Amino acid sequence: MEIMHRPHVALLSSPGLGHLIPTIELGKLLVLRHGFKVTILAITSQTSEAESRILKSAISSINFCDFLELPPADLSGLLENEAAIVERLCVVMRETKGAVRSVLSNMAHPPSVLIVDIFGSECLSIAEEFRMLKYVYVASNAWFFSLTLYSPILDKQVQGQFVDQKEPFEIPGCSPLRPEDVVDPMLDRNTRQYQEYIGIGMGVRKGDGILVNTWEELQRKDLESLRDENLLGGLLKVPVYAIGPLVREPEPPSSSTIGLLGWLDQQPSESVVYVSFGSGGTLSHEQTIEVAWGLELSRLRFMWVVRPPNRGRADSAFFSTGDGSREDDDPSNYLPEGFKERTRKMGRLIPQWAAQASILRHPSVGGFMSHCGWSSSLESITNGVPMVCWPLYAEQRMNATLLAEELRVGVRPKVLPAKKVVGREEIASMLREIMEGKPNPIRERARELRESAAKAMERDGLSRTALDHVANLCCARAAECETHEHQSVLTSPSVSHVSSNLLSQRTQR
Repeated sequence: MEIMHRPHVALLSSPGLGHLIPTIELGKLLVLRHGFKVTILAITSQTSEAESRILKSAISSINFCDFLELPPADLSGLLENEAAIVERLCVVMRETKGAVRSVLSNMAHPPSVLIVDIFGSECLSIAEEFRMLKYVYVASNAWFFSLTLYSPILDKQVQGQFVDQKEPFEIPGCSPLRPEDVVDPMLDRNTRQYQEYIGIGMGVRKGDGILVNTWEELQRKDLESLRDENLLGGLLKVPVYAIGPLVREPEPPSSSTIGLLGWLDQQPSESVVYVSFGSGGTLSHEQTIEVAWGLELSRLRFMWVVRPPNRGRADSAFFSTGDGSREDDDPSNYLPEGFKERTRKMGRLIPQWAAQASILRHPSVGGFMSHCGWSSSLESITNGVPMVCWPLYAEQRMNATLLAEELRVGVRPKVLPAKKVVGREEIASMLREIMEGKPNPIRERARELRESAAKAMERDGLSRTALDHVANLCCARAAECETHEHQSVLTSPSVSHVSSNLLSQRTQR
């Protein structure tokens, strides 16, 4: 039966699995829990096998949700080949804005709500034109969002490079941020990437509300600041809803996954370390060698998602995750001589990409050596798995500090991996710290947060209540959009004419 005033919600995702997966999970909730019609606009990299795999799986398993894959615009002449990720993402989203507008305006049943991630904030103006309710979905945590929101103020306050400062940066109502933990765009303020990031800090204020993939008990202090008009709420001026943790469910097992899970079935409970540096992270050749030796020295069972070493940048696989076309995909080409043979009984090597959600949920997995991307961090927390925090790029240094020092669910190297190669002895020591000892305080804390996360998502949990409130607002806007006045705006000749022209331009391109 058709729901009265059934909202149609469009979700816009920028390229990258760290953006796409949380968007899909939010779309699932809006459909399954609230009965909404949902259309996901996924702007893809078109070079990532893992991204394509996730999309195909989502499309086949969620046949009640519409997926529109929008290829990124032609950026030739707009970006240098070595453009940084944030710069590239911002330009991609800006140049695809016309295609997004065309798709939305040509839908038979136009959306009444638009939800964008932080890189899509420029598309909020499209929602304003069509009188849509508009939200910014922060797929990361509230402390990171607080920094992003406050970055235009810090831009005026701080003289010189952020990384050269001697004292932590004060963010109203939040934990101070050490200079070495700033997000990538703040590493050099004389770049286009930095200017794009400051623009994001201004753009996110234009939504009607902010949805954050966290929960109240996990980040109460940061969330309270974002709502307090005497603190960060004075900058934001719109409601902030903690709706997480939104994490992906395990995919139906493939033939390769069945083999890995079968190996895990044979291992003792909480005895295996899972090692993965995310969908886009890679290590240098020297650091890859040290991680291998660290695993071997620890004498722990392990499952390691290995990638060929990078040639200069830790984020070099961001737009090509799971690309199996490289000649050096055989780990023997870059791991210590004899490593595979010596560790054959204690470990498993997985080239390029793995079904992480299934692996972390397995009872044999007792630790996670992670790059600290927020999606991976949530998957670890919600399964009660402690972490070795190994940040590589983006906001991962902030995440690692949050996880190790404030939430106390992980340990981290004495010196950031980005600054020096972490030695095998320290790696082995960190692995043993999270895996050994009964009771283990880090493991106990991880279990506490697992229960906290589950409670937030229960029927009367705070995260579920927050999303229910947003859903009610969406229903109210859907009712308004059924009026003749709104329909006349969407079908006016001027809108139709411009939309047709934009769609034609995109087709020609």
